[in-house]
Amino acid sequence: MSQQQKNGNIIAIITMIFLFGMIAFVTNLAAPIGVIWKNQPGIEGSSTWGMMGNMMNFLAYLFMGIPAGKLLTKVGYKKTALIAIAVGFIGVFIQYLSGIIGVGATIGTLPANFFVYLLGAFVCGFSVCMLNTVVNPMLNLIGGGGKKGNQYIQFGGTFNSLTGTITPMFVGALIGEVTKDTAITDVNLVLFIAMAVFAAAFIILSFIPIADPQKKADNLVYESSPWHFRHFVLGAIAIFVYVGVEIGIPGTLNFFLADTTGKGAGLDPVTAATIGGFVAGTYWFLMLCGRFVFGSVLGGKISSKTLMIAACTIGIVLVLCAMFSSVETRVSMPVFTGSSFEMVKVPIAALLLVLCGICTSIMWGSIFNLAVEGLGKYTEAASGIFMMLVVGGGVLPLIQNFIADASTYMFSYIVILLGLAYMLYYAAIGSKNVNKDIKID
Repeated sequence: MSQQQKNGNIIAIITMIFLFGMIAFVTNLAAPIGVIWKNQPGIEGSSTWGMMGNMMNFLAYLFMGIPAGKLLTKVGYKKTALIAIAVGFIGVFIQYLSGIIGVGATIGTLPANFFVYLLGAFVCGFSVCMLNTVVNPMLNLIGGGGKKGNQYIQFGGTFNSLTGTITPMFVGALIGEVTKDTAITDVNLVLFIAMAVFAAAFIILSFIPIADPQKKADNLVYESSPWHFRHFVLGAIAIFVYVGVEIGIPGTLNFFLADTTGKGAGLDPVTAATIGGFVAGTYWFLMLCGRFVFGSVLGGKISSKTLMIAACTIGIVLVLCAMFSSVETRVSMPVFTGSSFEMVKVPIAALLLVLCGICTSIMWGSIFNLAVEGLGKYTEAASGIFMMLVVGGGVLPLIQNFIADASTYMFSYIVILLGLAYMLYYAAIGSKNVNKDIKID
């Protein structure tokens, strides 16, 4: 490899890792902002409606997953990323407009501006879907697949977790005490920051030369499709489940801690929303730590299969313990209360669920790596399909919070438990490539 090619790869890796962070920044706005909406007149107390912004964000994947893969194939990595960034700016701007348009009006019993917000969340979903379609295959291909490819994806995931950690903490601190008068305009600062980041990223990326890491022969013939690989099909289902688990754990936990009714954690109403945001942020921080230690450092030495089996097993134990714990059993956790850091008592279930962040930290990269291994020329098409099924990040948390509304927050984690069980099956059995007879070059 020439020195010029090495330098080009380094620039491409840094750029893709930065885009990884933008994905988390936008995605993780939904759950903490949902705390605001679930306390608005016409929505009061409904965790299902509160999670609807998250659902719209991920619903976009269902529509954009395959087109994003085709766009990537047609225009390449850089142009796809630039289009995604521009769309992301528009989506965040529409969310900002929800604090201006339709305020005070209703559609049925729901606030009219809530639908403006949902539109913005949906548009942002198109953006992060396209970004995901770019960064994952590019990092995997630059790394040459296998353990090295997984290591690059995990390192990108580390930066993803950093921005994922900051976002709910920042939003929680801005919200403060949640009342019926709390509005989306209270978090305008974070929306302005998001738009500024998108604008800066677009300008910077425009001047960075990024070559596609893999040139295709003009006469390349596709005799089959990713759907003919069993391990990919099962892996696509696993990613549907995984994203639902990853988002459902901290999102529902945030609602549980911020809920000041009898169903909630019983925290002080003045600081409940802030504590909820920072506890959820701690989950993403542990994902950062896990991705750095187990992914970036050990990812090149330990197989994705081994990492997945261990993570799913530990996650199942933690979730079971959280589900059967008592709300009255409290432990102290360091959180930011709005003015300083201090130890705050929260139900032990919160601590156990936060620790799941270490387990989920390695799952995205590991599943992606296992699912596309051995796909060759079908990798880019597979990435589009993969992105389509990321819609699980909206579907599963919505189902979980529907169950929470009908029963208790802790019982709703049965959805998470079943998801972890399936991923354990995929890692142990379903990830084996049994279709090696298909031509891939």
